[in-house]
Amino acid sequence: MNIEQQLEILLRGISDIVSVQELKEKLLLAKPLVVKLGVDPTSKDLHLGHTVILRKLKQFQDLGHKIVFIIGDFTAKVGDPSGRDSTRPMLTEVEILHNAKTYQDQVFKILDKDKTEVVYNSRWLGSLGVDGILNLCSKYTVARMLERDDFEKRFKNNTPITILEFIYPLLQGYDSVSIKADVELGGNDQKFNLIVGRELQKDVGQKPQVILTMPLLEGTDGVRKMSKSYNNYISITESPQDMFGKIMSIPDNLMLRYYELLTDEDMKIIKHFCETDPRNAKSNLAQIIVGQYYGKETAVKQKEIFDKTFKEKKIPDDIKEIKVKKQKYDLLELINKTGIIKSKSEIKRLINQGGIKINQQKVTQNIEVNLENYNELIVQIGKLNFIKIVVE
Repeated sequence: MNIEQQLEILLRGISDIVSVQELKEKLLLAKPLVVKLGVDPTSKDLHLGHTVILRKLKQFQDLGHKIVFIIGDFTAKVGDPSGRDSTRPMLTEVEILHNAKTYQDQVFKILDKDKTEVVYNSRWLGSLGVDGILNLCSKYTVARMLERDDFEKRFKNNTPITILEFIYPLLQGYDSVSIKADVELGGNDQKFNLIVGRELQKDVGQKPQVILTMPLLEGTDGVRKMSKSYNNYISITESPQDMFGKIMSIPDNLMLRYYELLTDEDMKIIKHFCETDPRNAKSNLAQIIVGQYYGKETAVKQKEIFDKTFKEKKIPDDIKEIKVKKQKYDLLELINKTGIIKSKSEIKRLINQGGIKINQQKVTQNIEVNLENYNELIVQIGKLNFIKIVVE
């Protein structure tokens, strides 16, 4: 590909870049660039919001560049303040290492494992020592730190900001110095941290990295960014059925955004598709995304199940069965026994929102279910999960 063709791919869907000219100059060198993404393992699962940046990383990888995936085991102890209105809770080392292992397992659903270098930033940050930290802290002033929107708001609102949070952007920036990054990717809430990386590179005589930020993907509620804490996320480890159903539940006005950030489809064609046939456009979107993680055959099957369930109003033939004792149960307890949803708070939310049906009747409160009156019953959990309760 020529430079313009490469730029067309690399600039698709981005929020910001510093700068296009610098990226052109680096691409014209016709050698593999060091492209960096740092992720702090603060939770167990990656969701589709995380994949927006991972897909961009994969595009660089497919164009022949060197990908360095940095697991922030050191910086996770500090806690990234980006986009936060309060200090993050500190994680234990055990939690960080456990989450780091799951991240490595999941990122290779997108990236080529054989062409990706995975490094932990404790390798260089852990050996900085007091002198190194003090030297790093001397590079930025408090006034510069308070230029950040999130810090500025917290300062004005008298919300505490720890010294550790001031140090965080410097530690992330030092990652770029350590691996001599040519390009760093991040969410659009990360721009300040990425710019700090550029400044620290200049300070040691390195060519500053190009910074490329991606938008934060809205979750299934269509309002807030996708996040486990907002319970509006679609995990990349969801079952194919749940993933398909959750994508079908997003608001129609998010379809174009999901297509642009999560697929490689031609946006001119997709825009017309979404305007003229939104139902099938969304079904196509769900099929593409499920296919990315589980293969085309599984994706086609999930579409067939969805169509049968919702268009034809039929219950799938191959639903799971569980056996329970003939007694009385709270609905929450009964749903918990199915094993489909492990979180009781999530079950409560589904019940309150009318996401549970018993024998096709919607239930909106935690009722008592007397199984002494049934031999079996069909429970629908969410949009696509059906289970047959067989009473022993």
